[in-house]
Amino acid sequence: MKAFKRHWWKAGLALLILLMGLIYWYLRPYQPSQTALSAMQSTDEITVSEEKRLIRFEPKTPVQPSIIYYPGGLVKPESYATYAKAFAQAGHRVYIVKMPLNLAVFGGDRAQPIIAAKQPDETFLLGGHSLGGVMAARYAAAHASDLEGVFFFASYPDPKGSLVSSNLPVFSVVGSNDGAINMAAFTKAKSDLPSTTEYHTIRGGNHSQFGSYGFQKGDHPAEISAEQQLDETVKLLLDWESAVHPAKQAH
Repeated sequence: MKAFKRHWWKAGLALLILLMGLIYWYLRPYQPSQTALSAMQSTDEITVSEEKRLIRFEPKTPVQPSIIYYPGGLVKPESYATYAKAFAQAGHRVYIVKMPLNLAVFGGDRAQPIIAAKQPDETFLLGGHSLGGVMAARYAAAHASDLEGVFFFASYPDPKGSLVSSNLPVFSVVGSNDGAINMAAFTKAKSDLPSTTEYHTIRGGNHSQFGSYGFQKGDHPAEISAEQQLDETVKLLLDWESAVHPAKQAH
C-alpha cells in the first residue's frame, strides 16, 4: 500500500511539474530586442535606473509632464525602452511599470506609488500599449484628479475604464496594419472616451512596433520600419501634449 501511494505521489508531482512547465511555455513573455536593451543604457543626458517595480528614464533637465507607461500583455517592460528613451530625449521623465507575470491586469494600481512619491510640481500622463492601455484607463477613471491626460497605443478602454466623465485629455494612436487589435471593439470603445479624444492612424504601422520585442503572434507585417513608427508616434504624442498643455514649463 505504501509503495502504491508513493507511486501516485511521484506521478502527481511529475504531472504538476509538467503542468507548470506548460503554463510557463504558454505565458512566456516577449523579450526585448537588442535595440531595446541598448536603449536601457544611460547617457550623459539621460539616467536609466531600474527598481523593483519600475524602470526610470531621468533627463538631466526634466520638463512636465512625466510619463507613466504600462506595458502590453506578456511583453517584458524593457521592450519599451526605445519609446521611453525617445520621450526622455525630449525632456520628459518616463516610468515604465513592471507588471506581475508581465500582465497589467494584475498590477493596474502600480501607478499609485509613483504618483504618491512625485517630485515637487511633477505632473503625469498615464497610458500604455495594448492591455497596458486598458488597465491604465481603469486607473485613470478612478484617479482622474491625479493625472494630466491619458494615452493609448494600439489600445482602448473597457467599460470599467470609461473616461467620458473624467474631463481628461485623451490621445489614441493605432497602426493601419495592426492585426492584433480588435478593431470592432476599438470602434465601440470610442463611446467610453471623451468627444475631445484625438485619434491618429500611422500608415503602415502594426501592433508589435509600438514596442521593440519582435513580431507578435496574430499581428500583420508592418510596411514601415520600427524606427519610423516610433518617430511618428513620439511626435504625435508630444505635439498633442503641447497643444493641450501649452503652459507647461521646465523644472
